[in-house]
Amino acid sequence: MADTKEKKPKGGAKEKAAKSAPAPAADAPPAEPAPRARLMDFYEQLVRPKLQQQFGYKNRMEIPRLLKIVVNVGMGDAPKNPKGLEAAVAELAAITGQQPVVTRAKKSIANFNLRQGMPIGCAVTLRGARMYEFLDRFISVAVPRMRDFRGLPTKSFDGRGNYTLGIKEQMIFPEIDYDKVEKIHGMDITFVTSAGRDDAAQALLRELGMPFRGESPVAVG
Repeated sequence: MADTKEKKPKGGAKEKAAKSAPAPAADAPPAEPAPRARLMDFYEQLVRPKLQQQFGYKNRMEIPRLLKIVVNVGMGDAPKNPKGLEAAVAELAAITGQQPVVTRAKKSIANFNLRQGMPIGCAVTLRGARMYEFLDRFISVAVPRMRDFRGLPTKSFDGRGNYTLGIKEQMIFPEIDYDKVEKIHGMDITFVTSAGRDDAAQALLRELGMPFRGESPVAVG
């Protein structure tokens, strides 16, 4: 006699996982969004209106804003000292909270025994909330730890509203453990703005709290 029982199709691993996974509670609170950066709110509420009034911008889109911050570490001995480059990458990741990219030589230079494609450092580009968080920590924590600090130079603008600052040692950042540092090195920090002119860019950075030389620092609430 033929077997008339119907065979049930075997469920896949996904169906079994779906059955075994607990259903979310109906009264579970929704996930809270990440808090906005303090300096971002400060810019929107106080800095933008002040810059609009100071320079007479009629269109709000003309008001200068910070576009990105680029942190670059150059390691001239990177080809011969790969561990030093690895340490610099780890330190820059700790400082910025973002994984750096390894920068490589764009062309060969025989005098420096440098070939195209060789690793020569690392860099990070920060935007959005992470950019403002880094700037906040840099101004309030790192800058006061600079040796013999008397204010940031005002002659480091490039004529298009961008500002580059050279840091002599990474030790000014509290994220760096002095006992684990293999080599003290510097870095360049570039603040890219939409100002298009140096006076407006300097006013923007000053209002965000950058303590320029010969000026009273702005208190960020």
